Amino acid sequence: MVGSGYDFVITTDRTMMSNHHGKEFIGFLATGPAYFFPERVWLRLCCPKPKVDKEGKPIEAPYGLRKVEAALIDAGYKAAIIDPDHLEKHLRHAKAVMVGHHDYFAYGPPSSEWWLLTGKEPVNRVSLMRFMRWLGERKRRYGFKIIVGGPAAWQWLWEPEFWHSVGVDTVVDGEAEIVIKKIAEKIVNGEPLPKYVYVGASDVPSIEEIPVIKGASVNGLVEVMRGCPRGCKFCSVTLRPLRFMPYEKIEAELKVNREAGILDAIIHSEDVLLYRAKGVIPQEEPLIKLHKLFTKYTRSLAWAHASLAAIVTAQRNGKIITKLTDIIYSENEQDYLGVEVGIETGSIRLVRLYMAGKAAPYPPEKYPEIVEEAFAIMHEHRIVPAATFILNLPGERPEDVMATVELLEKLRPYRSLIVPMFFVPMGSLKGDKRIIARVKVTPEHLEAFRVAVRHSAYWAKDIMARFYLKGPKHALTRFLLSRFVNLVESKAMKILSSLEHFEGKELTIERKELPQIPA
Repeated sequence: MVGSGYDFVITTDRTMMSNHHGKEFIGFLATGPAYFFPERVWLRLCCPKPKVDKEGKPIEAPYGLRKVEAALIDAGYKAAIIDPDHLEKHLRHAKAVMVGHHDYFAYGPPSSEWWLLTGKEPVNRVSLMRFMRWLGERKRRYGFKIIVGGPAAWQWLWEPEFWHSVGVDTVVDGEAEIVIKKIAEKIVNGEPLPKYVYVGASDVPSIEEIPVIKGASVNGLVEVMRGCPRGCKFCSVTLRPLRFMPYEKIEAELKVNREAGILDAIIHSEDVLLYRAKGVIPQEEPLIKLHKLFTKYTRSLAWAHASLAAIVTAQRNGKIITKLTDIIYSENEQDYLGVEVGIETGSIRLVRLYMAGKAAPYPPEKYPEIVEEAFAIMHEHRIVPAATFILNLPGERPEDVMATVELLEKLRPYRSLIVPMFFVPMGSLKGDKRIIARVKVTPEHLEAFRVAVRHSAYWAKDIMARFYLKGPKHALTRFLLSRFVNLVESKAMKILSSLEHFEGKELTIERKELPQIPA
């Protein structure tokens, strides 16, 4: 079958090119190894193939790929996102294939935790590397360029041999809307390409330079804000300048999704409650306007991320959380709200050292209290958080971990999923050569894992029955997932028990020395 002659084909592997059955959390199953089922069955469970048109263009595609596609189309290039199963017919005519991913080699959280604990490569790494080897073989046949980018572009620096073996021409690290057009121009003109491009704070696109997506995004994700003012040292988002998307641009993307039949939405920001905030103080008027805009076009919505301090501040200052959830539950067909939050630590010392802004506008010593109050507010308002905390931060002490354990135990009454993550050197800590890619397992780490596993297993069944898969039509699915949760809890506890003899030793993922990359 003859392709359509797109100069620039944009794609990714199956773990990313999926809507995960319309449930974002199900996509996280791809960050672990395939347990209980063969990999192909595991992929079908968590990463089903999307609907595509006759050319193999998916009806909904990852939002970051949509932005690259829009930037190239607006610049006059013939570009399209193509499902990986339909690539072959487009490669003969393509000048370049552009690949994006959130966790190329499973070095990011939570993939690296599963890898370290089980000793088995996560599905997303296996899938991506298989796809890239296939793409490298096709490049040798057809001669197109390979450009890779996305939030996990930095991971290619840790895989220089694989980079070379599959023939990646350029790695784009950072916001790509401007630089991708420059790279496309070089490709069209036959000019040499840079091997690595880092998009710093001074090079990011302005609001005017960020294009409106041309096709629907996975699960209706729409970005409302870039950057974060909190300044956590372990987070790469804080390195970007703060920008708020105007209502008109947000509405345009909501219309694109609705016209494609996508009636659900994810409000995307590193802290949704800081949309048009005054510093770190949420503002009622713009937040209500934002949520009324989303409910105009959707039947349900979720928040991508919110900070716990912002949740507390918003509720204390005018009961904004109550007002927002009243809007969502009365105007949409939903009775709960999903969100990702970061607990990070219960240690006041580590808060002061690495994330003082995480507690703002409250002092660091109040942070554990703020976390518990935020969880109580969410529980009362049927907001279901998927929460994370970080172990093995540089300079961590046993008492720091135990402070986190004590905080987690206080959160037991509140409906939530809590996931531990080992520190990955990103953000302002990314270039610190003192930080090595190793995890020293301690008794305190194991206890933190146990508390988190028990908490999440307890609440997972409640969340599925009460919100996620309620009603008789989901009875079988609910039963199977409940059994799966029991199996995961049992397996996790066995793994933790088997790790007890590793206490005080180092579990490692082999990571290459950073190569010198030409500009």
